[in-house]
Amino acid sequence: MTVYYKQAIENLEEEINKLHFEQSDLLVSYEKAIKLILAKISELKQYVLDVGFKNQQEEIYFFKHQKPALVSKLIYYNAVYKIETKKPYGEKQIKRFLNKELSKLKKFFDNNIDFYKYYRSNNSFLDVNFFMRGKHDIRLWLDTYYFEADHRFCTSHDYKVAKILANDLIQAYLEDQLNNNHKKTFNNSSLNWTGSKTALTELIYALYEQGVFNNGNADIKLIAKTFESTFNIDLGDFYHTFMELKARKINRTKFLDSLCEALIKKMDEQDGK
Repeated sequence: MTVYYKQAIENLEEEINKLHFEQSDLLVSYEKAIKLILAKISELKQYVLDVGFKNQQEEIYFFKHQKPALVSKLIYYNAVYKIETKKPYGEKQIKRFLNKELSKLKKFFDNNIDFYKYYRSNNSFLDVNFFMRGKHDIRLWLDTYYFEADHRFCTSHDYKVAKILANDLIQAYLEDQLNNNHKKTFNNSSLNWTGSKTALTELIYALYEQGVFNNGNADIKLIAKTFESTFNIDLGDFYHTFMELKARKINRTKFLDSLCEALIKKMDEQDGK
């Protein structure tokens, strides 16, 4: 399952990134992204129904991490599509509207605070109930929609995890909109990235591919925005930058290679070599 899922999600990410790069109409790109994700979810569902899982651990991991990461993309694009189509005119009206959308996320958090704590703390003692099919417990923060879902491809809480992951992205999107589409003054950190944007993009994609954030389920956009905010830099179209990195004939990981060389040199110096 892991090999199949990894390939499926990589293909989807590539298709969506290419779509955003090539499509100038934002709403059209969201519509097409939603269709791509729905198709991928359908493929994944058929694979699960046909192949199943090797053991309990694989099933729990799929419904706790892998499926929610995919479904969260659907929730995110559907949410931003609706936000963009309903956004009013006028600076004050837009600000009020976006803050209202942020308050909806806060309400979801408040209504699910116990499960947030369980999930964010990487607890596992209730995973059998939360992330195995047919093992639901009505006493454990169960949403009504679960009873109408296809229990062959869902558990009692995999969608709730997807909502948590999606809400992180939606919050970043809304806050970015409130700060005038990336054109904000960064005052929250005293650290400034003084290397090139290309170097930072290279580092971000390497960390993303290594899966070091949120058990490998963090969206590349959220990672990039976090780096932008933390190190006071606007990366612009970082996917386009990545495409340029891919197009290099030689030395495609120039910055990462230089990091390794610098660290090894330091270690050798301290060892007296």
